[in-house]
Amino acid sequence: MRIHPTAIIEDGAELHESVRVGPYSIVEAGAVLGEGCVIESCARIYANTRMGAENRVCHGATLGSEPQDLSFTPEKARPLVIGDRNHFKEGVNISCGIKSEEGTRIGHDNYWMTFSHAGHDCVVGNRNIFANSATLAGHVEVGDRVFLSGQVAVHQFCRIGSYAMVAGVTGVAQDVPPFALADGHRARILGLNVVGLRRNGFSPEQRKRIKEVYRLVFRSGLRLAEALVRAEHEYPGPETEQIVQFIQSSRRGLISFA
Repeated sequence: MRIHPTAIIEDGAELHESVRVGPYSIVEAGAVLGEGCVIESCARIYANTRMGAENRVCHGATLGSEPQDLSFTPEKARPLVIGDRNHFKEGVNISCGIKSEEGTRIGHDNYWMTFSHAGHDCVVGNRNIFANSATLAGHVEVGDRVFLSGQVAVHQFCRIGSYAMVAGVTGVAQDVPPFALADGHRARILGLNVVGLRRNGFSPEQRKRIKEVYRLVFRSGLRLAEALVRAEHEYPGPETEQIVQFIQSSRRGLISFA
């Protein structure tokens, strides 16, 4: 274990023997850091943080900090649970949970750029990219392989479906369905995230199926329930199932087509 002499590791913190902690960083009692984690300078790992293996926390990042919620009191704190191989760049802030027993949950292989933020009780999947100052309010759910561009702001309780991309300086006030490309002062669907789908190995047949499902749902003029039934019947496949399940489980409604 390599701990800089200026770092503070409180009694009760659990660090794997391979963990490295840089100058002036603080790891509070109760925090758990897994194998191969690297904490750089001036970072703070708060008490309720549970971290898997090979995570990197860069200068000035704060993980498991007090939620920005006026109702918060210390006894209400719930965990921040982080998987493996996440990269938190300078100034990233992730809040611990407060409303749910599971707390805030971050999956594996996510890349958080400078000053990005996730609020309390967010649930984030795997291999997502959050560009500079991308912000998730409380209770936001993000799927897998999502790209949020710089200064995107996602309203509380919204969901971002897997393989979606949101353009920079966009406010997201409703759910963004899987595979979509969204943009606007208030996010609207511009089309499919074609580049992201190609990069992630979706075949031409899969991309065509997704396109036809969205055309049926958003452009056919059918009632939503009828369009979803027809989509499952006319374009069967895992991508269709993912889209239909996402829409049917939406609580805030979906963003619209531009």
